[in-house]
Amino acid sequence: SSLQLQHSGRRSDTTLTGEPAVAPWDDAETGARALHTAEVEQLVQDFITAARRAEQAGFQGVELHGAHGYLLAQFLDAEHNQRDDRYGGSFDNRCRVLFEIIDGIRAATGPQFQLGLRLSPERFDIRMSESLALAQRVMEDGKLDYLDMSLWDCFKPPQDPAYAGQPLIAHFAALPRGNTRLGVAGKIMDAATAQRCLEAGADFVLIGRGAMLHHDFARRALADPQFRSIERPVSRAHLQAEGLGPNFLQYVASTWPRFVADA
Repeated sequence: SSLQLQHSGRRSDTTLTGEPAVAPWDDAETGARALHTAEVEQLVQDFITAARRAEQAGFQGVELHGAHGYLLAQFLDAEHNQRDDRYGGSFDNRCRVLFEIIDGIRAATGPQFQLGLRLSPERFDIRMSESLALAQRVMEDGKLDYLDMSLWDCFKPPQDPAYAGQPLIAHFAALPRGNTRLGVAGKIMDAATAQRCLEAGADFVLIGRGAMLHHDFARRALADPQFRSIERPVSRAHLQAEGLGPNFLQYVASTWPRFVADA
């Protein structure tokens, strides 16, 4: 079992936390203030401590969530993260927080403890060129067991026209990876698409919405090459039967169009 570690920068709700919102930079739109250097250093230690606690609690590994605009992904933002300390400005500086966390977790946990990282290839002001460079670096460094690329749609073309002509998955599957496994996620809703991802060079696939629709998606896909997820929208009763808790179900119903029939 593995635990995903994230710091919810983009979803921070001050009415729930009682704390002011923070980010890598001052953000007038959300009212977030920039983290001080010492706070970033503490953030690094907090991730390391969380991983060590997960290991002590019996988890076999953790995945760092550096995608989807959450706090670690915000540090990678080429447009907004213009901090003047060692955590902003240049590409190396914007990646530094990730590598410090990775190094710290490796030093604080045992050799059999698995460590993964989730990244977004684009959107959230992530540059495709930098995303490829970062993905190659973390895979070749050999400190991760796996890299989880959240592509949103594995076979869509990149937004950056400089990389047109091949789907997103092809760009990342072509990177040298050493012994690091490469996983992909994005609109994998049936066994055939999962197989297509493997044939395109991924080592494994990650299932999100398909697994919400079918808690046993993997078993079904392995047993039946023709398996396809149920069509959406689906009823609340269906999602409850598949194991969605009431709070998550309410979140899905209120934020994901055409997913819950009676939303």
